[in-house]
Amino acid sequence: MDNDEKQRKQQEIYNLTSQLSSAYSEIGDWKIAKTYEARMNNEADPYDFAALTKERQEIRDKINALQAEIANG
Repeated sequence: MDNDEKQRKQQEIYNLTSQLSSAYSEIGDWKIAKTYEARMNNEADPYDFAALTKERQEIRDKINALQAEIANG
């Protein structure tokens, strides 16, 4: 893998990681926090938790695959 390809994959990892943590992302950590907050208050989940966790896991799987590609060079 050449340096440009490695940098592209690293940028993609950064972008995917940002999706998980961004306050503006539809799958961001804030939705997880809001769901836990609702559960602590014995309220209904404000989001479809199963769908949210599935989408987040798909992003994590992509990140892991890209990291493996970089490591295997």
